[in-house]
Amino acid sequence: MKAANSLLSSYGTTVFEVMSRLAIEHKAINLGQGFPDDRGPDPVLEQASKALYDPPNQYPPMMGVPELRQAVADHNGRFYGLDVDWQKEVMVSTGATEGLAACFLGLIEPGDEVVVIEPLYDCYLPMIRRAGGIPRPVRLTPPTWDLDLEALENAFSDRTKMIVVNDPQNPASKVYSRDELTAIAGLCQKYDAYALCDEAYEHLAFDGRPHIPLMSLDGMRERCVRIGSAGKTFSLTGWKVGYVTAPEHLLGPISKAHQFLVFTTAPNLQRAVAFGLAQDDSYFDGLRDDMARRRDRLTQGLTAIGLAPVTCQGTYFLFVDVAAHLYDAETDEGFCRRLVTDAGVAAVPVSAFYLDPQSAPRNFIRFCFAKQDPVLDGAVERLDTYLKEVGLGI
Repeated sequence: MKAANSLLSSYGTTVFEVMSRLAIEHKAINLGQGFPDDRGPDPVLEQASKALYDPPNQYPPMMGVPELRQAVADHNGRFYGLDVDWQKEVMVSTGATEGLAACFLGLIEPGDEVVVIEPLYDCYLPMIRRAGGIPRPVRLTPPTWDLDLEALENAFSDRTKMIVVNDPQNPASKVYSRDELTAIAGLCQKYDAYALCDEAYEHLAFDGRPHIPLMSLDGMRERCVRIGSAGKTFSLTGWKVGYVTAPEHLLGPISKAHQFLVFTTAPNLQRAVAFGLAQDDSYFDGLRDDMARRRDRLTQGLTAIGLAPVTCQGTYFLFVDVAAHLYDAETDEGFCRRLVTDAGVAAVPVSAFYLDPQSAPRNFIRFCFAKQDPVLDGAVERLDTYLKEVGLGI
């Protein structure tokens, strides 16, 4: 038999899936999976239900229903002062990840280099490589997550087509400063590169930190593609509704890739998201503040039992330094396997988010805190009991 695609076949079962299966097998509290466990905002759910009975329910326009495209353009202007033409510069995607895939396929030629900042969302690499791109990594290292501007510049060359900027960054929980973004913008202009900006967590920047779209910086309006996610903004990850904002000359090829991937997205969900984006500031402020509260709850609980959380600036992921709790020669993946089987709590090893896991930091694990309080408290209680049993508790 002839072989399947060699690139995609080379990827085994992800560690995320491994940990999720182990969590089910051992009836563990799963803080490894990155999604909220509540049902989302009732007004948005009600709009989705209502829209099911408000035809049409047939194929909507490939670019997205006009209501949502207009709402995305308004959202860009309302929060970031961006003047966006909804008819020429906005497209709806089936989740932010499909939007990313359409961008990679629409903009990358084989042999183009793409700068990525690790630790990174695990879908980037296979999509970039399948599009023919060559990833050039720049590493962030916990606990400070400072962007090494010299290393960043060294990653750029005349072969650079694009940089991927995930801000706030999953999984590093970093919010980029204006100075860091200005440096990125300067390199994009110097090397005539595009910036693909994954801003799925745009409304989850904490402690007074502003989310600054790279697109809003001088000279970047025509070089940037900005991707948002209704799944993250409305805690409805299963809906898979994303939106792409880009100048017309970039959105054209992106939309051509999109039409041959999924073509379109459920119309009732699109109309509900349009309603959601028009909610007043109290919703968006409440989302941010509630997630920050959950972050603080888990941080305080883990600290109290002797674990060492790393500063979390945004998203809904918390890194924890477990160096003091590793057995001899044990890796972060081994520690996570031990936690899920012996303590009944699932986490994710951080090395899985680097191009080369063997050279990545091996003493950090990641928890998702977008869970209800009893779930977070139950996880801390189980961890406390386990650490005391093995003589590592306090």
